[in-house]
Amino acid sequence: MKIALIGYGKMGKEIEKIACSRGHSIVCIIDRENQADLHSEAFQSADVAIEFTSPMAAYANCMACFNSNVKVVSASTGWLEQHLAEMTDFCTNKGKTLFWSSNFSLGVSIFSALNKHLAHIMNNFPTYEVSMTETHHTHKLDAPSGTAITLAEQVIQELDRKESWSKETALTPTQLPIHSIRQGEVPGIHTIQYDSPADSITITHDAKNRSGFALGAVLAAEYSNLHQGLLGMNDLFQF
Repeated sequence: MKIALIGYGKMGKEIEKIACSRGHSIVCIIDRENQADLHSEAFQSADVAIEFTSPMAAYANCMACFNSNVKVVSASTGWLEQHLAEMTDFCTNKGKTLFWSSNFSLGVSIFSALNKHLAHIMNNFPTYEVSMTETHHTHKLDAPSGTAITLAEQVIQELDRKESWSKETALTPTQLPIHSIRQGEVPGIHTIQYDSPADSITITHDAKNRSGFALGAVLAAEYSNLHQGLLGMNDLFQF
């Protein structure tokens, strides 16, 4: 498979290493200084582009992929919600492919399934109050993290007593608070706690490095190469 990389920071370099180890070739690398190469023949020859940039750049990058008929895997968070209707139309009615996830880690996918099941159980035990903490490196621009928001929305879907999430502090009993910490070079820690007067139940996913995220992005690219539409981790991993 021919892969184009959009974003060539630490994550982009890790993706390149894993993609090559799986027998794929990197045909084009786009970074800040060569944005014009998004229109190059090399870029247009790619089967799939993996986009790991920022909320400000992700939409334009995805549109550039669509204009070049290149399928795209986007790992950028904080942008899709406001463009979801447009992306859905492109992928449903115009034959484009976007694989998006707030987190590409296999471990997070397993953790997500566990989170949903635990919330379903805890719906029957209202004495437990739920909260969440997420910790990431100081370079991360969005807070809460996209992964934390996805996890929170899972909880809200299962818990009748929660209607929305809030940053840092719950203003009403129906809100799930998400506390965000930016510290050093932490790849990502997500903790969900159910606390009652009698005890507490806590689940945590703690990423040790970037390799799990990079492998997931490459697996998503392999899946996208064979499928079409608006795709996500639930398509790739069906727990």
